[in-house]
Amino acid sequence: MARICYVCGKVPSTGHNVSHANNRTKRRWLPNLQRVRIVDPDGAVRRVRVCTSCIRGGKIRKAPARTVRAGA
Repeated sequence: MARICYVCGKVPSTGHNVSHANNRTKRRWLPNLQRVRIVDPDGAVRRVRVCTSCIRGGKIRKAPARTVRAGA
């Protein structure tokens, strides 16, 4: 699965670790993705990976919690 936010399309960014001696090695910053159950605009419930900034910003509508039926 790709590390891409379903809502905003945020992807990993790249750069360098820089030591005190100014040695540079490659590194990546990964988006903080969470798997959440959302309700699509067409009403379907699906599980997608969404970044936490989109969750906090109210850009998705979370699906209601599933109820557990006794004896089922």
